[in-house]
This record gives sequence, structure tokens and C-alpha cells, in this order.
Amino acid sequence: MKILKNAVYRLIYWIIKLLYPPIKLVGLENLPEEPCVIVGNHAQMNGPIAGQLYFPGKRYIWCAHEMMFMKEVPAYAYRDFWSRKPKVLQPLYKLLSYIIAPLSVCVFNCADTIAVYRDKRVILTLRETVEKLRDGANVIIFPEHDAPHNHVLCDFQDGFVSVAKSYYSQTGKALAFVPMYLAPKLREMVLGEPVYFDPEAPGKEERRRITGKLMDAITEIAVSLPRHKMVPYLNISKKDYPYNIPEEVTTHEKTSC
Repeated sequence: MKILKNAVYRLIYWIIKLLYPPIKLVGLENLPEEPCVIVGNHAQMNGPIAGQLYFPGKRYIWCAHEMMFMKEVPAYAYRDFWSRKPKVLQPLYKLLSYIIAPLSVCVFNCADTIAVYRDKRVILTLRETVEKLRDGANVIIFPEHDAPHNHVLCDFQDGFVSVAKSYYSQTGKALAFVPMYLAPKLREMVLGEPVYFDPEAPGKEERRRITGKLMDAITEIAVSLPRHKMVPYLNISKKDYPYNIPEEVTTHEKTSC
């Protein structure tokens, strides 16, 4: 059964790689020599796909555990991907959430992923993440959730910063978090300068500081790029996708000139 799952996964992998446009990674000089955590905008499914296909070297991607278990896929997939679709289409998307369940379980269990739990099992997520880092792999995380932050990002959940405390206690090293902005329209993933964990700072304060700096850095990268339509975290209509540089800004610049 495992051989069959791996074969199906490899087939899906190469089909997606054939169809998905190549993504250029910019800013590799910002990756520290030590293993680190790369933190990016989710861009719906583009983040995990681009990370799996085009991020170099040994790396693992955090994945919601619900997408890895057959019974949990339908409810999670519908809620997270399609609950904002027009009501008339919702029965179709509910059916689709069941259809994709076997493929989801196959793909996310065979890919380079770490299951993310949000209950007492979170200790398993932290433990495996630190193990991968200690083995020399980078870890990619997309921590946005359904709460507004600015026109580029939804707010970050800050629980991922706890990895740094566990990593420091086992290695004595301050973990680096590297901001990454993914622009599917530009076919680029851009890395910013790392933010380092401070083991002497109070836990809550450090989580706020690191997530704040990462969100600011990703936003700064986004607005520094040529004007383009972004892929938001929320699965909204494509006609409503925001631009990295709002129209009122460009209009003002033209008026000023």
C-alpha cells in the first residue's frame, strides 16, 4: 500500500510541476548558514506548492494535520478553501471536499511535511520540527489565519515561535526566522533578512516581536516589487485580489509628477 501511495504521489508531483509555472527564489544570501525557519505568505495553495517544488535543499513544510487524515479532510477543506463561494455553488464544493480527501491524504503524507496540531498534540509538531532543524533541514511555515492585518497579509498566529525556545534549549543556538514573500504573478519568492530569537526575552513579548517584524518585512518586500496582483490568504473571487501597491497610491504619484 505504501509503494502505491508513493507512486501516486510521484505522479501527482510531476503533473503539478509540469503545469505549475517555475518560481524563481530571490535573496538566497539572506539564508543563514544554520538551519532556519522560513515564514511566508500563504497565497492559498501557492505557498505550499512553491515551497515543495522550488525551495532548494532539505526542507519540510508545516501542514494542517486535518489535511492528512481521511475523516478530517472534507470539513477542513470546505471550511478553509470554499466556504466563501456563492451559496448556489456550495453543494458542489462540499462534494468536492469529499472527492479530494484520498488525494489529500496521499499527497500530504508523502510530501516533505510536518503535521501541525492545535491541541495537546502540538508537542508532536514542536518535537518533529526541532528534529528536522537539528538534522540540518530548513522548515517552511505559512502562519496566516482568518483575521485582517493589512492589504498584503492576514494576521499571523504566533505559536510557531515556540519552536525557537525548544531549539535553543536543545542546541544553545538562537533560531533564525527568515521572511519570505511569494508573488505567483511575478513568479518569484523573495527572502528578506532574518529575525533572530532572543532567549532572554519574555515568551509572549518575543512572540509578538518576531511575528510583528516578520509581517512588516514581508509587507515591505511586497510593496517594493513592481505592481502586481497578489494572491491573498482568503479564497475570494480573483477579481477582488488586491494589488501590492493600491491604485490610490499610483494615482497620487502620477498627480504629484
